[in-house]
Amino acid sequence: MEIETLPALNAIAKKRDHANTNEFAEAFDTEPQTVRKYVSRTGECYGVRPVKVGGKWLWPLAKMAARLQGGAK
Repeated sequence: MEIETLPALNAIAKKRDHANTNEFAEAFDTEPQTVRKYVSRTGECYGVRPVKVGGKWLWPLAKMAARLQGGAK
């Protein structure tokens, strides 16, 4: 997936469709622990809902890009 409007997100993604929690936190300029706290309380963080794969949260890059560009939830 190539998100042309957000080159920094492309650099984080490295041609994947999902980011891990640390990469998500970096993109939103917050700490990974803060992200984990919000997910445990509400099931999402900054309006993005992760999927759990193999015991890890993975964050869809398309939804991250939409939120970073000011898109609605």
